[in-house]
Amino acid sequence: METKNNEENGVLRERFALAMERIGEIAGEATVPEAYQPYFRRTAGFILTMEGLYGEIKNGHTEKYTLEEWQTLNRSLYQDILPEHYEKSYANPDYALEQLGETHSRLLCFLYTELRTMIVSAFEQRLEEIVVLAELFIEVYNAFEGEELPSYREIQQILYWFKSDYSELFLTERLEDQLNPDHDFAKKILMKADLSDLSYLYKYGEYISDNELKMAEYINQLSEETVQRMADVYSEGLRLYFVQSRKDLSKKKTVNVRFVIGFERMIRKAVENFRAMGLEPVIYRAAPGVRPVGYCGGIPNKQFAYDHRADEALFLDGNYNERRLGVMRTAYEKNKELAAVFAGPACQEVFGGKPFAPVDKESACHLSERQQKLALEYQNDLAQLRNRYINGEETGFTVLCFPTPEVGEKFPEIFREIIRINTLDYKKYQTIQQTIIDTLDQGVKVHVLGRGANHTDITVALHELKDPAKETIFENCVADCNIPVGEVFTSPKLAGTNGVLEVTETFLAGLYYKDLRVVFRDGMVTEYYCSNFDSEEKNLEYLKETIMNRHESLPIGEFAIGTNTTAYAVSEKYGIGDQLPVLIAEKMGPHFAVGDTCYSWGEDCPLYNPDGKEIIARDNEVSILRKEDVSKAYFGCHTDITVPYKELGAVRVIKADGSKISIIENGRFVLPGTEELNEPLDE
Repeated sequence: METKNNEENGVLRERFALAMERIGEIAGEATVPEAYQPYFRRTAGFILTMEGLYGEIKNGHTEKYTLEEWQTLNRSLYQDILPEHYEKSYANPDYALEQLGETHSRLLCFLYTELRTMIVSAFEQRLEEIVVLAELFIEVYNAFEGEELPSYREIQQILYWFKSDYSELFLTERLEDQLNPDHDFAKKILMKADLSDLSYLYKYGEYISDNELKMAEYINQLSEETVQRMADVYSEGLRLYFVQSRKDLSKKKTVNVRFVIGFERMIRKAVENFRAMGLEPVIYRAAPGVRPVGYCGGIPNKQFAYDHRADEALFLDGNYNERRLGVMRTAYEKNKELAAVFAGPACQEVFGGKPFAPVDKESACHLSERQQKLALEYQNDLAQLRNRYINGEETGFTVLCFPTPEVGEKFPEIFREIIRINTLDYKKYQTIQQTIIDTLDQGVKVHVLGRGANHTDITVALHELKDPAKETIFENCVADCNIPVGEVFTSPKLAGTNGVLEVTETFLAGLYYKDLRVVFRDGMVTEYYCSNFDSEEKNLEYLKETIMNRHESLPIGEFAIGTNTTAYAVSEKYGIGDQLPVLIAEKMGPHFAVGDTCYSWGEDCPLYNPDGKEIIARDNEVSILRKEDVSKAYFGCHTDITVPYKELGAVRVIKADGSKISIIENGRFVLPGTEELNEPLDE
């Protein structure tokens, strides 16, 4: 085997040398039509830079870099897509269209973007990835050297077969990164770097802005006690989830630690906590996107990520889906032992900065209706496959957020407040929330009304309790997985859930929404609207692609009442409501989720509140279809939309006899036993 590997590596190195020699020639020649020469020269120059970077890292030369040298390198790697340079970048669909024409612009824009993944490959020393990408570039270049311009189809097929043929390389490696703790590129940096020397930030290969730099500096000056407290809340969240849901954590051996670069001092302590629980961290890099999943640095340009969100439209068809699923089936089977001992993700997220309002460009790729269906089918099939090997009934998660310096000039004060919010006395909330649940359990419906400019008017149907002494409808969410504390939630019945949900402005999954309006009929979305764009068509397309996840309709998967008035008071005091993530915002008023239930893929796993009652409202009329046809039960999305207290008129429980009990009136808690929640509002 060793000899074979040596032979394979020798062939790979030979391919690498030949590819780079040819690309060096391309950088200085003019054998393609004049209009395309700047594109190919610039792209060839980038690849040659990656060749140099790969060699520098391989030979250890970067270990001698000063902080300033690392910063210069990092800036040079990402400057082409930074907002100040993006207007004249071939990664910008508008510029590509202007320079390269209608026929080839989307294809060459995609290629340019795909080649940028070489940055990651160079840092992680993944030579095969660099080689196959370089060879792809050469193949496309060769197609433009003929007497006639290649057709759209010719270039599209080159890209199609690249994505198909090398899906085994890229998808298998990605899955192993997600499950195998021995893939330790990032873990070595996290656990072994000298955190006082901020050069370590740049060794991941991620984009590092002033925000990440300042964040690391700030975390480094916090007291040992404060950092340990932050780490404990993070790691304990996962352990408490397993305790509360009566799942056996002792069967698990790994946990996926997701974090934002700059928080290493806290995450390092959390890793030690997880190891004390018997869990070895699995740490993998986030794929590019507006909302990264995995460890990540700064997002160099959210518009860039948004522009390329649907690039698969260039090659997505049924055969490509089947190819990917086949690769993933093999990969999961190969890694089934690792999958079986995976406990779930522990997510540390951040917030701060202005909400991102994307520009929807006609020049960017967009999925056709047929491709949208194919994308959903793949998403659903992949989720089923994943659940077969990583059983949702045996795993858990935890997630919490902290602000970054982008939150504003009062960042240190806000950071301290968020630590306070993340560590509120959950026993106090548990008692108050139980009072709310006891009232909700008396009802058959809940009526929620907005006030002022918010015209929310929705009635939510509740499940029936057959044995109120042993059963409950709502979960008492305290400080376990979903940090901070502060909500009671349920999966409502769809039949009888009707009305209008509105929010004047909100910030969901990294995107901004203005005047959001969703209409439900028997629990299903029938209409939706926002005013982000001047064109109604663009508004509808924006919502369908993001909140609706390309579905024609979605069910209401969750109804909750947030009780964290402390978080709301902090939000109002510092004017950061438009920056808060859903994780915190959902605790600041009633919220409704469109998509899967809050118990998706785990509906058959019994859950109990701290009072010992079983939470029986885990299904709805759509999710129960999994017993007949699992493909009809799930949608692959769950988006929480919160009505903030200042826009909230009332939350009233409707009993079977038609009488009502008020929980909230005019944004204040009025139910006896909940008055203490108003104290932060008064302050």
